[in-house]
Amino acid sequence: MKQVYKIEVDCPNCALKVEERIKKLDGVADASVNFMALKLTVEFCEGADEKKVMKEAQKAAKKVERDCKIYF
Repeated sequence: MKQVYKIEVDCPNCALKVEERIKKLDGVADASVNFMALKLTVEFCEGADEKKVMKEAQKAAKKVERDCKIYF
């Protein structure tokens, strides 16, 4: 299943780092951040708990950029 979320991130470099961290999370098959559109696309693994994965994604994003926010 693929979902698109609004994301607030301040710079393209941080967006790339957030993307790389989210790709490594359990339950994520693929992820991409479009900095210009401020969109995060996440493809979940089969049977993954979307809310749990997104909570972990938010934690991972905040480690890169403290002000980063993902709306899910």
